[in-house]
Amino acid sequence: MPTITISSASVRDVAADVLVLPLLKGAGDAPSTVPGFPEISEAIAGLDASASRGDLHRIPSFSLASATSLLLVGVGDEDLAKVSDEDLRLAFGAATRSLAGVGRAALALPTATDSQRAAALEGAALGAYAFTAHKTGNGAKAPKTALSELVLLAEDSDAAALEQAAQRAEILSGSVDLVRDLVNTPPNLLYPAEFARRAEELVKDLPITVTVLDEKALTEGGYGGIVGVGQGSTRPPRLVRLEYAPASATRSVSLVGKGITFDSGGISLKPAAGMDEMTSDMTGAATVLGATIGAARLGLDVKVTTFLALAENMPGGGAQRPGDVVTMRNGTTVEVLNTDAEGRMVMADALVDAVADSPDLVMDVATLTGAAVVALGKRTAGVMGTETGRAVVLAASETVGEPFWPLPFPSELRADLTGRVADLRNIGDRPGGALSAGIFLAEFVGETEWAHLDIAGPAFASSPLGYMGKGATGMSVRTVLQVLEDQAAHTGAGTGAGAGA
Repeated sequence: MPTITISSASVRDVAADVLVLPLLKGAGDAPSTVPGFPEISEAIAGLDASASRGDLHRIPSFSLASATSLLLVGVGDEDLAKVSDEDLRLAFGAATRSLAGVGRAALALPTATDSQRAAALEGAALGAYAFTAHKTGNGAKAPKTALSELVLLAEDSDAAALEQAAQRAEILSGSVDLVRDLVNTPPNLLYPAEFARRAEELVKDLPITVTVLDEKALTEGGYGGIVGVGQGSTRPPRLVRLEYAPASATRSVSLVGKGITFDSGGISLKPAAGMDEMTSDMTGAATVLGATIGAARLGLDVKVTTFLALAENMPGGGAQRPGDVVTMRNGTTVEVLNTDAEGRMVMADALVDAVADSPDLVMDVATLTGAAVVALGKRTAGVMGTETGRAVVLAASETVGEPFWPLPFPSELRADLTGRVADLRNIGDRPGGALSAGIFLAEFVGETEWAHLDIAGPAFASSPLGYMGKGATGMSVRTVLQVLEDQAAHTGAGTGAGAGA
């Protein structure tokens, strides 16, 4: 995460390694232009530079500016007023992502609105990320670290608003980067006990209390889902409970995150191809941890109770078998027909505790099903749950620019989850797999307003896009945090307790 400062220096005089400027399409066949800087527009007229969103052109500054070079970033329109906030996030995120190894970059948006400037700044902060913890440079080029400093150019009259935007961008990008770091950490270094330790370490200076249940406490407490998933690993499971509770808060939200630190599939073993990406199966837990920390740093006036359901799903000699029956935290019995449908098992136990706190809203976040990826692709997440819960998440996602799509709970799919020798089975039929997984979780929620976020597709990227590079994206952190902000402000779609489906 770069440090962000505000400067009243001119574009010509600002001291920076790179000066980042928006590039707009020219009208008709006219060349692309940099709004507000005719001398720069004239200088690049012969470049035939594309201004499509995220297109980048880095050129020497010559005598146009004190910065060593100019980075022109296409924003996708000829009129900056018509460019959406998310387009600016993606464009300026692509710009800073390309500046790995650069020390200081200045960012100019001379004619933008406050909202557009804030979005561009947020995207720039999110794009300035690189995970180099395990790259030594031995036998190869030294790894390039992320852009370290970002200077936002502003008139004195705009400084106060931009200072507030900068503080917010630092908190948001810090929360997202925390999630990225956890997800990108190899599974031999991030296992349930270590994840729990890191959670305690990350919140030690914040008004957040932490309780960690180890394998003995989980067994004694009747958390059959979590214990069952974790029993095939030599590294036992954990359940972490975090609470951020401002004294004046009148609303409460419970968050639950799937934290499978590595998912081999258990005895229902996954194919070898792509299994390395199962290091990301704890993204849900990382996401709700990051959002909770973000809420505390923003000082949101809402109570947040967060559960990290942590286990490693391995096929060791003690692993649960297809056909086993386990008793869940609320006494429900479940036939484990597929040990690779483990996420819903750990989530269900944690959801029982989450609803026991009688919150106004419960949200769970999980890389839960491949079926969600088949249905929605690699960039869009699914949201299910009660009508109100879905609406709250969709409103927040639209605000922050993260793509979510509502999915239904067809009543006929519930019959597929009725167990033969137990109350439930942990899988339904193949068609509608993402939906039946959500319907399974609904059995443990009761009447509480609830949203289930399946982020299996966008949580981990094989190719970069805008402010998201390869690997962990942090997608959904900002949506969850926006929901918490809306709850704190008593806004959003239908946040009244007791309303809904």
